[in-house]
Amino acid sequence: MPSKLSSIFFAIFLFFAANAGATYPESPQDDFWQALSKLCGKAFAGQLVSYDETIDAGWLPERLVMHVRQCSEREIQIPLHVGENRSRTWVLTRFDGGIRLKHDHRHDNGKEEAMSWYGGHTTDPGRSWRQVFPVDDYSRLLFLNGGLEGSVTNIWYMDIRPGEHFAYGLTRLGRHLRVEFNLIEVIDPPPAPWGHE
Repeated sequence: MPSKLSSIFFAIFLFFAANAGATYPESPQDDFWQALSKLCGKAFAGQLVSYDETIDAGWLPERLVMHVRQCSEREIQIPLHVGENRSRTWVLTRFDGGIRLKHDHRHDNGKEEAMSWYGGHTTDPGRSWRQVFPVDDYSRLLFLNGGLEGSVTNIWYMDIRPGEHFAYGLTRLGRHLRVEFNLIEVIDPPPAPWGHE
């Protein structure tokens, strides 16, 4: 009996010794998070590449700027500036098994808008360059209560191609918004978003 136990312990020892220096592949979400985190503190100009001429008319003449403003292991905040409008911040949060995207919308006095903190979370590992966020239950209820029935099937996504572009997109039946930001040229950071001064 002691010899069997000794053999088991020896086998366990050999396993851990053999794997002590082993490296394991990171998940696509880890890669995505690291690529985005490397942009922390930097700002980039963007442009609409897919839009609705009626719904998105207010964006068309404006300068679009994203600022990867705050980063930690669990949260990344990215304000989106549309001209002088500093009401929008994308908030990405890591949780066990996924990434959550929320939209923090503020008035110019810093108070939250009625339509704020909507978004969704990943339902699969995604890809290192793309994460997809189907609408969550909280947001569906928020949209229904706000008379935005068309938004209850929203799917958001973010793409990152280091050294090329970052993209934010919203898609649903009959709607596709996509804005791309040029990662080749870093620009001066904009002022803080409303409510985060």
